[in-house]
Amino acid sequence: MHESLKDKVVIVTGAAGGIGQAIAKRFAETGSKVVVNDVSEEAANAVVASITEAGGTAKAAIADVSDSAAVATMIDAVMAEHGRIDVLVNNAGLVSPMLHFFEADEAWWRKIIDVNLTGHFIVSHPTARIMAKQGGGTIINMSSGGATRAHRAFTAYDATKGGIEALTRAMALDLGPYNIRVNALMPGSIDTSGLDLDARKLRGENVPLGRIGEPIDMTGAALFLASDDAAYITGDVIKVDGGMLAQQRSATVDIMPPADFPSLEDL
Repeated sequence: MHESLKDKVVIVTGAAGGIGQAIAKRFAETGSKVVVNDVSEEAANAVVASITEAGGTAKAAIADVSDSAAVATMIDAVMAEHGRIDVLVNNAGLVSPMLHFFEADEAWWRKIIDVNLTGHFIVSHPTARIMAKQGGGTIINMSSGGATRAHRAFTAYDATKGGIEALTRAMALDLGPYNIRVNALMPGSIDTSGLDLDARKLRGENVPLGRIGEPIDMTGAALFLASDDAAYITGDVIKVDGGMLAQQRSATVDIMPPADFPSLEDL
């Protein structure tokens, strides 16, 4: 599987930390040429330094995925250096600020929609055109359990993830004839922020595999979807959740309990 990824040009958005960073580093380990995208130049450069020190090939690309002009500049730079794009991992997204529906406003809604959902389109649209002209490629979107279930106080976030899964299916149909495969990953409860031991135990105790997930747990599925071993898979969503959604009981994933909801006096 890894041999087919050697020398592939891979863009990973939101790759300065968490799942994106782990995926970028794993692609670099296979010999791929990795573009580390993020809005934080300092953090992206740190990931690039870590990859190059380990013997990999990487370069930072600073752009907000919701800014079409910035994305166009990024794509032009990648093409100027590499002349092709083989894999796009649409990982960039916002989780916070976490707000109850009554606390939310339109600006909050639009910001999360713009980054999480519209950002997938803005980066994929020019990239898919390049992939079509070069004979094919792979796009991997990032979903969530919130696409088909729901988190408290995550109205906009969950709406974007449902949209991303619908977008994945629609893109797969439109782009399949151009030899472009489009799939999505669905992370479970992944510790991307370094939770303390008590929080990790609480979040992991109801997961069938008995633990919270780590960013590295997402990387094997990403490499598989990008590889030739997945050559006949498109329009699909792969769950990497430790069995969380397979069970009848719910894992401990809600951060805001009903006790923290706005009171009627606050409305």
